[in-house]
Amino acid sequence: MVGEPVNLNEFQELARQALPKMYYDFYAGGAEDQYTLEENMEAFRRIMIRPRVLVDVSRIDLSTYVLGYNISAPILIAPTSLHKLAHPEGEVVTARAAAACKTIMALSFTSSCTLEEVASSCNAVRFFQIYVYKRRDLSALLVQRAERNGYKALVLTADSPRVGRKEADIKNKMTLPKLKNTERFLSLEASSDNGSNLAAVAKETKDASFCWKDIEWLSTITNMPILIKGLLTREDAIKAVKVGVAGIVVSNHGGRQLDYAPATITVLEEVVQAVGGRIPVFFDGGVRRGTDVFKALALGAQAVLIGRPIIYGLAAKGEYGVRQVIQMLKDELELTMALSGCPSVKDITRRHVRTERERLHSML
Repeated sequence: MVGEPVNLNEFQELARQALPKMYYDFYAGGAEDQYTLEENMEAFRRIMIRPRVLVDVSRIDLSTYVLGYNISAPILIAPTSLHKLAHPEGEVVTARAAAACKTIMALSFTSSCTLEEVASSCNAVRFFQIYVYKRRDLSALLVQRAERNGYKALVLTADSPRVGRKEADIKNKMTLPKLKNTERFLSLEASSDNGSNLAAVAKETKDASFCWKDIEWLSTITNMPILIKGLLTREDAIKAVKVGVAGIVVSNHGGRQLDYAPATITVLEEVVQAVGGRIPVFFDGGVRRGTDVFKALALGAQAVLIGRPIIYGLAAKGEYGVRQVIQMLKDELELTMALSGCPSVKDITRRHVRTERERLHSML
């Protein structure tokens, strides 16, 4: 590829060129047939924007609030693993880019930098993603460390009692490097006869019994608000409200867990309607354009989380690449808002999009 990338898909190609095949496949791949991975993006293409004209859009305001924190645009950095496989400085670089872009980064539980290193790298709002291990004391220790180091919320990932089957990782014999946050407490020596130890480590360490009633335990060990990530149904959204979480992230883990789970954009509205405004709903999965951000906001998301494109920017161009990725999405969202007659984020409404279901219904 010649010249500077002009969209997020071109960053993916730069990352492919920059990374060893094993690491690129680890970041880019999905579970089994990768249907959900691909459908996350394809489903956006079936939603049309309904622009309004002759609206004063001489000034566009992208800013919004997430859990009371003002950010420059409704675009957050999702928790993603092992940034040092993409860049020598890892999550520290990603955090600096988030601070420069005035947005929030959710640090992954399986980060390759410690949560203390990331916290000291810049002055910005940060969230911390948590899984729950069989050793609850280890999970509690990590939560306490996050709170002590100024993280502002927990992102509880709920869709991973086991690790999805990613065939590229098996073929590449991908194994986990040491995890800085847990290396003194947790062994990654689990063996597997398929060459990759990712699933074996998860099976030996993650608490597959963790369920709704245990969120009460999690809330007793922290003062941080808890967002629950990985919900795809009305039924689970209602349960999330009942157990008192501070928000929901509609997510299918980027298509990395259960293949043939629905594309997240196709179930976002179902979750939003079930919640009924009682807690905020955020969105994760398949966002590659500012028009995608606009569509998710129109269907009720308060903000979107970006995962793989951040990694691609990091691998291609380091901190500058991450900042470029975020800025590209912001620029595209700003243009979409202007051309759709929305001067501010709060002006984006359900009436600004038309789903495939509505299109098909109108043809009957």
